[in-house]
Order: sequence, then C-alpha cells, then structure tokens
Amino acid sequence: MSALEKIQATRQALETALVNEDWEAVTALDLDIRACLDGALADKTVDAQLLREHLEGLLVLYRQLVDVTSRARQSIASEMTQAKRGYEAAKVYNMARRASFMR
Repeated sequence: MSALEKIQATRQALETALVNEDWEAVTALDLDIRACLDGALADKTVDAQLLREHLEGLLVLYRQLVDVTSRARQSIASEMTQAKRGYEAAKVYNMARRASFMR
C-alpha cells in the first residue's frame, strides 16, 4: 500500500469514527494519520499534487472534527452545569427539610 493509499484509508476510518463519535478511535487514528503523513513527506517518489489534495481533504476533515468536538464539549459542560444546579437545589431542600423536623 502506498503512502497516499494509507493516508486515504486512515482518513476514511477517521471519518467513520467521527460520525460514530468514537473518540478513542479518533485519538488512535489521529496518531496513525500523523505517521502516514511523516512517511509520505519523507517519500520523494510521492506525487506532490496528489499529496496536496490528500492534505486538503484532511484539513476539511479536521475542521469538521474540531466543530463536532467543540459542540460535544459544550453539551457536556451544559449537562454538568444542570447537574450541579440540581445537586445544589437538593442540598438546600434537604437542609430546609431537616430544619423543619427540628422544630
């Protein structure tokens, strides 16, 4: 398999992992793509134009990855904020309840 074919195959796997929100696979595939790129850049026989096209495709994919992960992070932050508010409300309720029993 040529360096460009490895990049393409790994990019497709990364796209699938992104769609499935499989963050562990995304992390592993990111490292794989870096290794593929290192190999392609070191290989003087690689067609520069084809490599550029593959790099542009990766750039688009990584922009999507940043967008999706940013939205996921924001969603998690919102859920954590709601959970904290719920916890605080329950704590106040329990304190008031205990105080009413002590009277």
